[in-house]
Amino acid sequence: MFRASLRRGLTAGAVGGLLFGLFTALVANPLVGYTESLAHAHEHAPGQGHVMPETVTAAASVAGGVVWGVLLGGVVFGVLYYLTEPALPGAGSTKRYVLAAAGFLTVSGGPWLLLPPQPAGVAHTTPVGTRIGWYLAAAATAAVACTLAVVVFRRLAQTGVAVRFAALAGLLPFGLLAILLVLGPSGTAVGDVPGTVVLAYRGVVVAGQAGLWVVLAAVHGRLSHRRKQRLAVGPNETLPTD
Repeated sequence: MFRASLRRGLTAGAVGGLLFGLFTALVANPLVGYTESLAHAHEHAPGQGHVMPETVTAAASVAGGVVWGVLLGGVVFGVLYYLTEPALPGAGSTKRYVLAAAGFLTVSGGPWLLLPPQPAGVAHTTPVGTRIGWYLAAAATAAVACTLAVVVFRRLAQTGVAVRFAALAGLLPFGLLAILLVLGPSGTAVGDVPGTVVLAYRGVVVAGQAGLWVVLAAVHGRLSHRRKQRLAVGPNETLPTD
């Protein structure tokens, strides 16, 4: 069972990572190039262009996306889903999307509340070492908040509380992220890139990462469904609880 779960996670990661890499190459990279051109326009050597050809950059983006997707798919949907599936709220695909949402908040969403992604030409005033420490603290806080949210929801649902009220109560632990915002670094980002471009860049980055998690959950669910169908036709097989 574990090996099958790991294979599904890795396969989902490969598919999601490939799509994420293509998104990065076709959508994010052109925007990054545009922000770099804006930054170079304010430097004394505006003629400096791309260090690598666009095809090499695109290939590296796709390869990096696949590696990132396989890592997330293997760890989160191959291992963590296998271990936590009975405790996740909901049924069927809902469990996978709950885990995907928790993964997104832990890996990206929570840390980005403190340290949002910045395009080329925009620099953080907070030192790198400090940013790394706060990133890890935000990721850990988001993971704790997600765990507490699931615990609160399940406890209230088991007592007969309406699902919508249990879900609302499950949102309370995410107040920990608000506390982290108050305690976090007050440094700002400086640069010559217009604010609208910075917002567009952040939107693209968030959309790419969120889309990756959605694809991971969807592909993993599809692979599990196909496995159930194959096992169902075997006369001596029983369906897994997954």
